[in-house]
Amino acid sequence: MQQKLEKIKLVITDVDGVLTDGQLHYDLHGEAIKSFHVRDGLGIKMLMESGIQVAVLSGRDSAILRRRIADLGITLFFLGKLEKESACFELMKQAGVTPEETAYIGDDTVDLPAFAVCGLSFAVADAPVYVKNASDYVLSLGGGKGAFREISDMILTAQGKSAVFDSAQGFLKSVKNMTQ
Repeated sequence: MQQKLEKIKLVITDVDGVLTDGQLHYDLHGEAIKSFHVRDGLGIKMLMESGIQVAVLSGRDSAILRRRIADLGITLFFLGKLEKESACFELMKQAGVTPEETAYIGDDTVDLPAFAVCGLSFAVADAPVYVKNASDYVLSLGGGKGAFREISDMILTAQGKSAVFDSAQGFLKSVKNMTQ
């Protein structure tokens, strides 16, 4: 696992069930709210500030999601894309990385094709057992509960960049352009 984490240059994440708890809240006008964990946002920013690209790949599209992506400064994304195998390859191409340099985090059946083509796959703790069984690693945290941050910390630690999250001085060096 350590050797695979050391190679990661791109992390692709699903949204519903990973960056959120998977619940959809609607009013008469459509999707009304979506809750994101602030630690996941900071983990995304710390990866990007440390030279590791982050991409979003979601089967759904919404104004709320587009706003969160913009707030975090993520420029690589596909929204409303259920066929995730070709989308992963396209994101890798855009990022200039290989499958072995790519990690994917998901929570459901729609993510299995992405697991198959990325060098390292993660399932959130509350994913169904068949998704967990298909992943390389099952996280201890659930979707919307900081699971992405768990991956972020693992990658940064493996790459010798943990000072960005485990020391005041390391964090202060990288905080200038961060929003979470």
